[in-house]
Amino acid sequence: MVRMTTFCPAPAPLTAENLPDQSGKVFMITGATSGLGEELAKILYQRNGKVYLAARSEEKAKETASRIREAHPASHGDLIFIPLVLDDLSTIKASVDRFLAYESRLDVLWNNAGVMVPPQGSKSKQGYELQIGVNNLGHYLLTKLLRPTLIETAKKADENSVRVIWVSSSAADSAPKPAIDFGNMDYHEEEGIWSKYCRSKAGSVIHAAEFARQTAGSGIISLSLNPGNFVTNLQDNMPRIQLAMFKLIAHPPINGAYTELYAGLDKSITKADNGGWISPFGKKEPIREDLAEARLGKEYWDWSEDQVKMYS
Repeated sequence: MVRMTTFCPAPAPLTAENLPDQSGKVFMITGATSGLGEELAKILYQRNGKVYLAARSEEKAKETASRIREAHPASHGDLIFIPLVLDDLSTIKASVDRFLAYESRLDVLWNNAGVMVPPQGSKSKQGYELQIGVNNLGHYLLTKLLRPTLIETAKKADENSVRVIWVSSSAADSAPKPAIDFGNMDYHEEEGIWSKYCRSKAGSVIHAAEFARQTAGSGIISLSLNPGNFVTNLQDNMPRIQLAMFKLIAHPPINGAYTELYAGLDKSITKADNGGWISPFGKKEPIREDLAEARLGKEYWDWSEDQVKMYS
């Protein structure tokens, strides 16, 4: 499945230029110290949002916050570091507890961080293939623990404004069928690293669609998206020849932030779009049909729950 928007993105409907004031809103971005996450944080802070930079390195978070503050001295927003180590499930509850010690609301959670084609055999602290561990299970547990706060925020926030955004990729459309092989979740039957990446990105789409079903009626909007093609630190492990070819179709990273901004804050998105897919740089499109199946979503959700239950 190849979408035209992967190579010919739609114009960005929402940018730093036309985003309304975000005073009083609380946001969290995972992987906010570089790439698309940093670009998104810049826009939100520029419009007076309170942004939690959820990331592994406090030093990098401080450097990121300093750059953003220096670029936007007139902002009345805030930038706050939250330690988040997505490849270690045992640490995530402490990260959420730290956030909840500061806040009783969360307007938008962007599950933005990710791992892309690491060396074969890379694993999380709990022994999961690293892309499953970070892209899927880490974000699943984070969202699960923040769910009560999101629900409470939705009771007092503007309708359709509380959202969880699961950053996927065009790779989700290229995932094998079935996208999730429940008989090989530990990859005892070896697969290529690109196939593993595609499966992990499909997993983000499935989580987004199932979270929409799980929270139906709560006021939360759950969406997955393909931000577009960009060269960031995400491609650090990509072979040189592939990277050179990728650069030919890449856009400036700010455009990926526009895709995420649209998904998280555009007012045209309503509960009718819940569980849906956003293409670059801000266009509603259907998700791959099999990834939206309720039976698959429930099975993958239950599998994920079994993996994280001892850490929640």
